[in-house]
Amino acid sequence: MQSIFPILRYNDARGAIRWLCATFGFVELFSVPESGQIVRHAQLKLGTNVIMLGSVRPDEGMASPQELGTATQALYVYVDDLDGHFARAQSAGAEVTGPPRGTDFGAREYHVRDLEGHPWTFGTYRPDADQGKSRSAAVGE
Repeated sequence: MQSIFPILRYNDARGAIRWLCATFGFVELFSVPESGQIVRHAQLKLGTNVIMLGSVRPDEGMASPQELGTATQALYVYVDDLDGHFARAQSAGAEVTGPPRGTDFGAREYHVRDLEGHPWTFGTYRPDADQGKSRSAAVGE
């Protein structure tokens, strides 16, 4: 069950919702308000996971990488069909920063930036939340 929900801010949140759905396969669950330039809160779903996003709000201390000129975070998303997902993103015009490749930990992944510069990695690796517990127990924590 998902318990961490990324929140992204966009200068053009409505455009970002359309782009994320068309390019990466997200499905819009809802946005508040439903129309207009400003998005207070929206939720998008990909598989069993949800991200939240909205318009940049100056009083909040968050910005789009487009404004900052750099990203301050990145998102990693597990996908079943990496090559199919990459083909979809590439044909939709996503900025590919790293094509599909194998990793030294046995997964495959690719890297892209969205329309405002948020970095995304899509791959076949699924972190194991219980793995850290066994390491902590081994060192007596």
